[in-house]
Amino acid sequence: MHNRSVLLGDLARHFGFRVVRDYGKLERTLIAVADVTRPGLQLTGYFKHFGPDRLQIIGNMEFSFLQSLSDSDAEQCISRLFATGIPCLILSRGHEAFPVLLQCSERYEIPILESEQATASLYSSIVEYLSGELAPRCSMHGVLIEVLGEGVLMLGESGVGKSETALELVKRGHRLIADDLVEIRRISDTTLRGRAPDIIKYMIEIRGLGILNVKELYGVSAVKVQDNINFVINLEFWDETKAYNRLGVEDETTNILGV
Repeated sequence: MHNRSVLLGDLARHFGFRVVRDYGKLERTLIAVADVTRPGLQLTGYFKHFGPDRLQIIGNMEFSFLQSLSDSDAEQCISRLFATGIPCLILSRGHEAFPVLLQCSERYEIPILESEQATASLYSSIVEYLSGELAPRCSMHGVLIEVLGEGVLMLGESGVGKSETALELVKRGHRLIADDLVEIRRISDTTLRGRAPDIIKYMIEIRGLGILNVKELYGVSAVKVQDNINFVINLEFWDETKAYNRLGVEDETTNILGV
């Protein structure tokens, strides 16, 4: 499985960060871990178990600590952190980079970004975004639809009626996520999330009718960009010689990406 990464510039654009210092690194720096650090301990000089490849976020506590120091002490604290080669420093809650921070940034060429978002909210949002972008993934031939708030993945060979079933469910108020090809990502050890490739988003192909845009036909409430996969249904042609379990008393599972 390929190691994935996220371009720092893409992350900055996704969250609408204000770029204070760049040094041309936003379009060259790759983020390969979904962890984020608030470097409070590191600013005091403790670096055991520190991951320099992680994004660094400074909030109220860290900012207040630096502001309480003399310029020389603040420069020493920031320099120790920047000397590790961190990918960038993000200031949350609308905090603005002060002169000593800018000087250290220029010395070590560490990009500085600013955000108006609250620190805890920004922290969790970045982790969620990176977890999704860096997650192991695969593509499966099938249909993903949301039924009563649950993501249902329908599998089966071509022509068995997956798309027709999905369209009937859409008519009854449920939501289409992906038709024909489903991109699946393992967000955690217990969670799979599916979505459609951008080129076929909101589209469904019905034999005899062609390709339909579900969003245009039934409105925005009939589609969804992505959803967790909670159930898998395998559709197959009826076989008169096969004994089918009609009661469903036995639990059956499908392994996708180890989940």
